[in-house]
Amino acid sequence: MTRTLAYFQNFMDPVALDILADAPDIATQRIAFDADADENWAQLAQVHGAQFLPTNETPEAWYPTRSFLERCPNLLAVSATGAGYDMMDVEACNDLGIMVVNNSGANSVSVAQHVLGLALTLSKQIAQTDKAIRANAKISRLNYIGSELTGKTVGIIGLGNIGRLVAGYVKVFGAKAIAYDPYISDADFAERGADKVDFDTLFREADIVSVNCPLTDETRGMVGEKAFSLMKPTSYFITTARGGIADEDALIAALKEDRIRGAGLDVFDIEPTGNATNRFVEFDNVLLSPHNAGVTHECNYNMSKAAAEQWMVILRGEKPPRLKNPEVWDKYTERYERIFGQAVAAE
Repeated sequence: MTRTLAYFQNFMDPVALDILADAPDIATQRIAFDADADENWAQLAQVHGAQFLPTNETPEAWYPTRSFLERCPNLLAVSATGAGYDMMDVEACNDLGIMVVNNSGANSVSVAQHVLGLALTLSKQIAQTDKAIRANAKISRLNYIGSELTGKTVGIIGLGNIGRLVAGYVKVFGAKAIAYDPYISDADFAERGADKVDFDTLFREADIVSVNCPLTDETRGMVGEKAFSLMKPTSYFITTARGGIADEDALIAALKEDRIRGAGLDVFDIEPTGNATNRFVEFDNVLLSPHNAGVTHECNYNMSKAAAEQWMVILRGEKPPRLKNPEVWDKYTERYERIFGQAVAAE
């Protein structure tokens, strides 16, 4: 029986379709955002899998909410392009027997290097000097004295695929890595190259704080007024994770009151962001990027390849490597057998 996979708009790199084309029992269907909605729903009612673009590139009408999922009776799995799957209703997927998968790890290098780029640019005041010298070539270099990373402490919130790379990168520059992550063991901290600290200690001791954890009910608003009040006035705050983890009002207050030296922000409460919605544009000591830390040629290729390969695993009836709701497995296997008339592969 042919397995049908729908993908919204496009894969980040065409390598995904090249890989899937070599699977004779998998048929792909493109769902265009600007196509007739009734035609899209007619297709989605038949498909077995759905590949989504990142949250900020997906119209909210096509988020995989409970009402969306209930209109797709044959849907067995939904896949996020990268690591983040916050737009997916995991509870509804569990109720309906649908697997949630992501492609964590595929964008890790790109995001971790972006963190380092922000840290260096902030510490060395590169953005400020670029802007100043364009306005006046005779500026005094002594007005823009930066700092090295040597001897500094970098605090990492979330020591997963990205966080561990950040820990390794900063050590090349002679910095110390500390981290807060309540979901890994002491042995994991040691293996990933960061000293374990509690949440408050990280903000109190770090010269640079980097947020590299997912957005969940637990982490939403986690970095708030108290956390910023603990930071050194010479410290920087960086986030390349998800908008909503840091309280933007609290961060703006800390910047206005000079309680921290600056910030590097790749994610925001409102995305896509512009001058009308981004309240950080007024600060010269804040670096802004449009949630593109993971948008590199290499990353797009890696994420698309990983997604396609994982779909081949799923549609063969095997357990995927990046299953985010393992508790759904029993209900999922019952649906798989009912839809395809055969059992999933033995684990």
